[in-house]
Formats: sequence, C-alpha cells, structure tokens
Amino acid sequence: MGNGFMGKFAHVDLTTGTIGIADIEEAAFKKFLGGKGIATKLMWDHLKKLEAKGINMMEFDALSPDNIIIFATGPGTAVAGFPSSGRHHVNTLKAPLTGSIGSSNSGGNWGAYLKKAGYDGIIVEGKAAVPKYIVAINGELKLEDASEIWGKNSFETDDILKEKHKTEGVKLSVCCVSKAGENLLPTASIINDKHRAAGRTGVGAVMGSKNLKAIIVGGNAKVEIAKPEEFKEVSKRCYAALKENGVTGTGLPAYGTALLVNIINSVGGLPYKNWQSAYNDKADMISGETLAKDYLIKNMPCWGCSIACGRIVTVKEGPFKLDYSEGPEYESIWALGNSCAVMDYPAIIMANHLCNEYGIDTITVGSTIACAMELAEKGFIPPEDYAGIDLKFGSGAGLVECVKQIGSNSGFGKKLALGSLKLAEMYGHPELSMSMKGLEAPAYDPRAIKGIGLNYATSNRGGCHVTGYTIAPEIAGCPELIDRLAYEGKPTWVKVFQDFTCTVNATVNCLFTTFALGAGDYGDLLSTTTGWDIKDSDVLLIGERIYNLERLIMGKLGVKNQDTLPKRLLEEPLPDGPSKGEIEDLGKMLPEYYKLRGWTSEGVPTPEKLQELGL
Repeated sequence: MGNGFMGKFAHVDLTTGTIGIADIEEAAFKKFLGGKGIATKLMWDHLKKLEAKGINMMEFDALSPDNIIIFATGPGTAVAGFPSSGRHHVNTLKAPLTGSIGSSNSGGNWGAYLKKAGYDGIIVEGKAAVPKYIVAINGELKLEDASEIWGKNSFETDDILKEKHKTEGVKLSVCCVSKAGENLLPTASIINDKHRAAGRTGVGAVMGSKNLKAIIVGGNAKVEIAKPEEFKEVSKRCYAALKENGVTGTGLPAYGTALLVNIINSVGGLPYKNWQSAYNDKADMISGETLAKDYLIKNMPCWGCSIACGRIVTVKEGPFKLDYSEGPEYESIWALGNSCAVMDYPAIIMANHLCNEYGIDTITVGSTIACAMELAEKGFIPPEDYAGIDLKFGSGAGLVECVKQIGSNSGFGKKLALGSLKLAEMYGHPELSMSMKGLEAPAYDPRAIKGIGLNYATSNRGGCHVTGYTIAPEIAGCPELIDRLAYEGKPTWVKVFQDFTCTVNATVNCLFTTFALGAGDYGDLLSTTTGWDIKDSDVLLIGERIYNLERLIMGKLGVKNQDTLPKRLLEEPLPDGPSKGEIEDLGKMLPEYYKLRGWTSEGVPTPEKLQELGL
C-alpha cells in the first residue's frame, strides 16, 4: 500500500457482529484514491453482489440491512502540512431521501482521528439486533452495546462516549445519529464533534436503520509520506497561496462562509421566499459581517486547517438565548433564514443549533419549511394541518417550532421530515419543491448564475453545489472571472469543476482550498505524499472516473433522465433585483455537456467512455 494510507479498511457486519479488515487491492486506491472515490468503488462492488443474490436494485429499500454505509478518509487526511485535511466522506449505496446514491461530507476532527486510530475507513453492513456503537482507538476495533445512549441527542452522546472511553494522551472524536436518525427520518444527518454534519441525502437514517448509534475514534498513529522533503516544499507553496488568496486568506477567516450572503445577494442570486425571488434588500441583517459583529465569540478551525472559517457564537438575550453554539454556515443561514424570509438572526442560530442537536440536515429542513410556508401562503395546506405553528414567511418563532417538531417527529413535523418534494407532492404541488433528483438545492439561484444551474441539473446526488462549485469563477473570479449570465463555455467549466471536486473529495480535503489551489497543486501534494506519479491530468481523470461510476450506480437504481431543474427556474423570470428578468435555459448547455462527458443524449456513459476510464 502506498504512503498516505494506513493500509487498513475496517469491515463491520452488524448482523453477525463480526469485525475484520476489508481486502481491497492497491490498484483500486490508485484508480480511485480514498474518500468518496474508494467508497464509490466499494458501493459498486456491493451492488454487484446484491444483484448476484437476485435483488432488484430498482426496488431496493434504502433502509434494508442489505444497504451499505461507508466512512472513508483519503491520502491527504491527517497528514500534517496537507492543507485543510480534517474531513471525511460518508457514502451509502441508496439514500432514503432521494432513492439515489447517498453522499455526504463533513469536517471537524473525526476523519483525522479515525486515521490516527489506524484505519483509512470503515465499511458497515447488516443490522444489529440491539443498538451498538463502534470503538476504534489506537488500532483496537470493537462493538459495544449502545442501549444506554439510544435516545440521547448528539451532544449528550458525544459527552457520554468521550467520558467512558477516556484514554490518556489520546484525543477522541465521536460521530453519531441523534433522534432523527433513530426515527429513520429521510432528513437525518450524522453529527460529529457535536456541530459538524454529514448532512445531505439522509445518511443518518441509514445509520439508524442499522441500529448503529455512534463511532468513537482516536489514536496516535502517524501517517507516513513518501517524499518528506519534497512534500515540505509543496506544502509551503500551497499554504502561501491559501494565505495570499482573498477568499481563503482574508474573507473566510474574517466572516466565515456567511461572507457570501451579501455577495450573492448583490448579484440577485440569493433565493428568497422559496425561490420566488433572488434578492432581499434586508439580507445584510443575516450576513457574515453582522454575525461577526453581534454574535461571534471566536473562529473554530477543522483539523489541520489554516482557513478557520468555522464560527463559535452566542446569543446573549431574548427567547433564543444560547450561551454557546457553532455555526451557522452560509447554506444554513440561507435555508433557515433568507429562503424562509426570517431576518431574525437569533432564531436562525437557534434553529441551526437544534438541527445539530436532533441530527437533521439544515439545507433540506430549511428548504422544506420554506416550501411549506409557500404552500400555506397559497392556501394549499389546510390550516388545521399545521395548527399551533406560525407558518408565515418571516416568522422566527414558526421556524424554530417547525425544527423542533421535525426533530421530535411530532405534529406537522412528521410531514416536514419527509423533505420538500414529498411534502409538496402530498399537497398536490410538487413544482414548489426546489429540488433536483429529490435533493433540495442550495443557496444560489441559477437564473442569476448560469453555470451553477447546469451543475445542479447534472449533479449525481441531486441539488448540490459542492460537486461543481462554479460560483468560484462566476462570482469570486477563481481561477478567473467569467460572465455569470453567459451560457457559452459553461459546460466545460462545469465538467472540469465536477471532476476536480470528485478528486478533492477522494483526497479528502476541504473544497475551499480550490479557491487558491489547482489540479497541478493537488497532483504535487498527492505525488509527494503517496509516492505515485500523479500529474494534473491524472487528478482530473480520477475525478472523471468517480463521476462516471456514480452514474452507473444511479442507472442500476433506476435514476435516469432526471438532469433538469424545477419549472420555476426554467420558466419564471426573476421579478426583481440585479438579475431581474432572467431565467435558466438548460437547453443551451446540456447537449454540449453530454458531448464533453462522452454520454448519450439521456445522460448515460457510453461503452467507449467506460472503456477509456477503465470501468
């Protein structure tokens, strides 16, 4: 096995209670690296085994014991000097929210501590007869009874397990499901370090369906690298680039991800009132600048990160008083705030805090509440269905009450917990769900920023910005500024960013590094770490391979011909703001994108493309 890896990928079968080490050839890591890449390969292998058993994948239940969930680090994780390398990726073969592949990513310490425990990842399958949790500390791997912590929220679980497994000289980290995961809600996330979330697609429900409450990790193992002196020089160069970049060196450290609130609103691309508009003249009330001025205690970096965009905040008074919380991030502020027209920062901070406590995804939850507010505003939901909730745009109290009911799986929250698409379908208006492939889109309106719309439509896991963040060139000018309203050239930008992002998620590093670092930088970092010869073209090729393999899995699950956007974005011009009158015209980009990808007109990889990629 190459350097940069621990050489052990744990395999846990909860049905039988057996623990072992998965047999994965080094060639697989060379083709897919770690993180999202190797997890996608392992999901494909598992899918083929299920098919061999006669299981119909199109009817496969995401909450079945036959589903698989994979926690994976990469060759960059926990390597001192590898920029922003504290993240980990979580994949599941089928996601309960979307019915497609489940994919999520989280920062904090957990990924680095898993690797320091001596493992590159953990594959979990089956279902335990009684609640269990996994312990991986200093090379030891075991299953423990979780009956006493079943029912505890994410904060309580973290405290209890760290106290129970306290080990001298070892820092510990916990990832767990809270009540939402235990209740198998499709909006459930997996929380680590109390306030970090593998939030999207409902991976928490899969973990809960297996009666797996938590995984506690820690250790003192060191990740060896192949060329220490050369790596040191590459690392020094990359850290200098991060420091000199305006986004990673100044903006994010000062204002966190919420610096984007005013920036995106200034171009008329900040979705407002469930995407009925994309401009809000009061947006500064919930900006990063306002968060820093009125609520910030200090920054909170992930492991090994120089950017330190995380926020520790407090609300000193009022009905939403909080002594300590972490976040909220830009996407959460938008979903729980601007999309719901809630300009009450304490209410947003409390709603975000409760999402972490209950273990639910802030983007899907906020977007679903916004959808419900529009449905109620237009009279599509009978008032008796949400009795006791102020379900009006702008109500901070209504927002917080909705989150409480979702987290506790009670009242109207039972319907909200299903996500915006199922909620809107329930009331006869699926067009009011701002989702793609069943996953709610994040905080950028493609009518104002054309490339991100193509990315939304073609993203494999659904409405997602982090698979191809064209906001970097379209808004931030990284690596160069391009016309946000132009269609020309956007298919190329989207493909390159999607491929590059896949490799970053296989490394596993923070995507914010890509504001300052390119494929060449990553090639140098990976080559000096692993000892493998990885050029900039290889960086993009690895990502392309991962992206195409995801498409193959989607096809097996029956997810086809869904590369589109909600009708509102395609047909309803923006009513106001700097991008007034704009719509998104996918037809001007999608055919060229498919051609560049080597896919059919239905978005399916051709045999020639698969052969080219070694698939």
